[in-house]
Amino acid sequence: MGMCLSCLCGEADDVVITPDPETRRRQLAEAAEKRQKETTYRGVKNPEAVERKRKKQEETEKQAMNSSLSGGGGLKWQMG
Repeated sequence: MGMCLSCLCGEADDVVITPDPETRRRQLAEAAEKRQKETTYRGVKNPEAVERKRKKQEETEKQAMNSSLSGGGGLKWQMG
């Protein structure tokens, strides 16, 4: 009988409160993003420098695409 009363005597310390689904979903997304970032930069001493270099390279490629599409700065064919 003592076993049943230990469950009902109001020991709220053992109760684990689970967060609502939206909060839980947000926490899981944050944890996944953190793991992905750690995996991406594994073995890299300076991740900020890698990120700056990648952005600079993307901008350079974007400018090259824009100049080639507009026809400026490239070779021109002349017939005649």
